[in-house]
Amino acid sequence: MTDADAPAAAAPAEPVPGAPSVFLVGPMGSGKSAVGKTLARLRGQRFIDSDVEIERRTGVDISYIFEREGEAGFREREREVIGDLTQLPGIVLATGGGAILLPENREHLAGRGVVVYLEASIAQQVERTQHGRHRPLLLNADPATRLAELMAAREPLYRSIAHVVVQTDRRKVQSVAEHIIEALAAARPAAGEGP
Repeated sequence: MTDADAPAAAAPAEPVPGAPSVFLVGPMGSGKSAVGKTLARLRGQRFIDSDVEIERRTGVDISYIFEREGEAGFREREREVIGDLTQLPGIVLATGGGAILLPENREHLAGRGVVVYLEASIAQQVERTQHGRHRPLLLNADPATRLAELMAAREPLYRSIAHVVVQTDRRKVQSVAEHIIEALAAARPAAGEGP
């Protein structure tokens, strides 16, 4: 799934007044960034990637943070960024695959917006991450084995805070984004936002 799957010429939608923030969670390779950009464009909202924001604030890439501070240091930086970003009104936020590990992050994500879990099979995760750089948790490991280990630990956490679950395997970015919009529209009356 790539940005190229979404039509580039389509104009952004008019902002949806009072639309809730949408927080995308899921494993690496599930398409959170690509889907998030398209979803934000379709909803007329601002897109933010939490990993990009961490890099912006620190001035270094994620791999360097892992190398210098370890995963614990990175997770602390991520906790601060998630805490800040989830307070912004009406955004689409793509989170890192491990953002749900800390209880504070899960609380902020679930309590401050609509959480959409993008599901992806291990095979799809391997395919989508094999050419990517900046995947420190996949260094010096068999990708399929490591991704399966991560999913075993994280999948219940994704589900525990998800308001909407969308399968992304073999689907185009635009299709996934439109599915999310339909699911959000269907959920609005239940959330007390009216039709």
